[in-house]
Amino acid sequence: MEQRLSLVTLGVRDLNSARAFYESLGWEAYRESNEHICFFQTGCMVIGLYPLPDLLTDQGRPEARPVAGGITLGINVVAREDVDRELAKVLEKGATLLTPAADTPWGGRTAYFADPEGHPWEITWAPMFPLGANGALILP
Repeated sequence: MEQRLSLVTLGVRDLNSARAFYESLGWEAYRESNEHICFFQTGCMVIGLYPLPDLLTDQGRPEARPVAGGITLGINVVAREDVDRELAKVLEKGATLLTPAADTPWGGRTAYFADPEGHPWEITWAPMFPLGANGALILP
């Protein structure tokens, strides 16, 4: 199997509300998105929004309880000050602050927020990991 990640699907309670949140951040939904699923191209991968009960059924575990916080989605930014700017934008659009922006012991800056469905996101500036032209994180 190739070492890559192509798609992250977020199980959501309210697809329309979740879609509206990401669109309010300036993300453009894929033209084939509909009332059952929504996709956003994010650089070299895709984020999907899918009703949580349907996602759990597709996984073969319809009675499962999703684990909040068991995974973190990350957005790396080009500059230190971008962490604070991007955090302010998502909070203005309805995200919940989990951890305020702070410098890290390893020389970067990071902050955490949750989208309106509770999915945790990290915004990070990591000077040792450059970003490609398409926003892809590049390990040196």
